[in-house]
Amino acid sequence: MIWDLHCHLSGVSGRTPDERMASLVKFADRMRIERLCVYMGLKLSNDPDPQDMRKQNDEVLQALSHWHDRAFGFVYLNPNHVEASLKELDRCVRDGPMVGVKLWVACRCDDVRVDKLVARAAELQAVVYQHTWYKTPLLGAAPETSRRLDGGNVAGESSPQDLAALAKRHPKASLICGHSGGNWELGIRTVAGLPNLCLDLAGSDPTQGFTEMAVREVGAERVIYGSDVPGRSFASQLAKVQGANVPEAAKKQILKENLRRLLTPILQRKGVKP
Repeated sequence: MIWDLHCHLSGVSGRTPDERMASLVKFADRMRIERLCVYMGLKLSNDPDPQDMRKQNDEVLQALSHWHDRAFGFVYLNPNHVEASLKELDRCVRDGPMVGVKLWVACRCDDVRVDKLVARAAELQAVVYQHTWYKTPLLGAAPETSRRLDGGNVAGESSPQDLAALAKRHPKASLICGHSGGNWELGIRTVAGLPNLCLDLAGSDPTQGFTEMAVREVGAERVIYGSDVPGRSFASQLAKVQGANVPEAAKKQILKENLRRLLTPILQRKGVKP
């Protein structure tokens, strides 16, 4: 069986969170995916205000309400609103069913405002997933204002280097390098020496050598399968692992065991069998 680290409601067919979750599970069943981790609401917002942040988390909570045996939720936080984010963390993780934190592109994760959120997540034994990317700017482009994929990182978008700095400040936190930095050859090398950082395989083309390099450089125990569905398909992202030239034991770790191990402390704390 497979556990998928990285799923979204946005872009899935359905009018409500319940309908979209049912649609995700239907396709997951075809691919023998046992558990899904779900982030963010029906409409993505890269810098949500506190009201929108709460709304998106409410939509995930509703999506989970009938699928606790199949799905986990990660609370979406915005470090530009620290106090509101801390309240959401307590509401959704401490007092609710969610098991992790999702950080996106509102604020680079080397910003000191992120420290309070990561420290609180570590206290709650919640896993922190940070989107990262290395984007090469065009000559003359302005990365601080560009919203084009080829114009460099958008304002507030973290790189693996930013995440590495955060991981060094919080060695007891469980952190995940989203997308392995997009440019995975650089991203993998950037975080290789940080044992509290795992690599997410989600969201890029199923390029030959990606999984092999990750296993070689950081060890199979720090590599996790994710799809980034519906932005990518379950099948194309599973192909990165199932078609990789790595031992079968490593594939089993990547497809399920590593994520289950990371989530076991908080699941046990909540009385949930991993």
